[in-house]
Amino acid sequence: MLAIFMKTLPFFAIIGLGYWAGRTRFFSPEATAFLTKFVFYFPLSAMLFGFASNLSLAKIFEPRFVAAYLLASFALYALVLAVARLRGLGWAEGAMEAHAGVTGNTGFLGVPMLVLLLGPAAAGPVMMVLTVDMVIFSSLITLIITGAREGQLRLATLAILGRGLLANPMIVSIVLGFVWSGLGLPLPDVVNEFMTLLGAAATPCALFAIGASLAGRKADRLAPAGWISFAKLVIHPALVAIAALVIFAVEPFAAGVMIAAAALPVAGNVFILAQHYGVAPQRVSTTILISTAVSVLTVSAVIALVGPLVGKL
Repeated sequence: MLAIFMKTLPFFAIIGLGYWAGRTRFFSPEATAFLTKFVFYFPLSAMLFGFASNLSLAKIFEPRFVAAYLLASFALYALVLAVARLRGLGWAEGAMEAHAGVTGNTGFLGVPMLVLLLGPAAAGPVMMVLTVDMVIFSSLITLIITGAREGQLRLATLAILGRGLLANPMIVSIVLGFVWSGLGLPLPDVVNEFMTLLGAAATPCALFAIGASLAGRKADRLAPAGWISFAKLVIHPALVAIAALVIFAVEPFAAGVMIAAAALPVAGNVFILAQHYGVAPQRVSTTILISTAVSVLTVSAVIALVGPLVGKL
């Protein structure tokens, strides 16, 4: 456990450095916003395209893998939503809490950290988790909130969802990478070197941006935020482990990567959705802060537990 903690510590140390820079105003909120935008559209997209262009979708798209992740995530979604309803919350607030409970920071933290820790073979499973989170659960929260407010779902809502997915650079990068891979064409050396050089900036910049963005958050609504953080960091990977290893018998390495990805803290884009719809933004903000801080220990513990499955640690 200590050895794994020491391997993950540098990643969280960069997050801590970003937090310090944001807290001391050495890095302003405006600078943080621009850094986040830079990472989102350029280095992270280059990294994802590079991974996808060297992979075959037919080889990494394993129906049992996707089924296991969806079953576990929907089970947690239902649990968190049910608890919210028992607390007297409406459907929109309950769904936002459930969305936070299943959506991990796979893009900014999971892809760079897990690929470096577990090896290049982890790229495929991590990207599958990222794609499911962005396509399935980001669409689901939009549909539930819209339906709760309007009492119905319109075709215009589905059109907005489609445009949102097409405008997401991470989705576009993954799809284009798989298309290029499917064509069987090697990347020209100059393009490959460009992507490698640009993608190398993704890890430190993304981690720094996570920390800097946390600096402006205040801890409030601690009880519900603590519950959602526990659901994300502990219950989610536990359910994924049961679904992947017991129910669907997913190949051990892919199962281990999936479990590690499920243990990631709540994604920052959940707050963007909460703020956009005006649904529990403070609660979500506190959950992101708490889950990221606690994940320094919990992510290390989960990676240590899946070590025998991935054969790397």
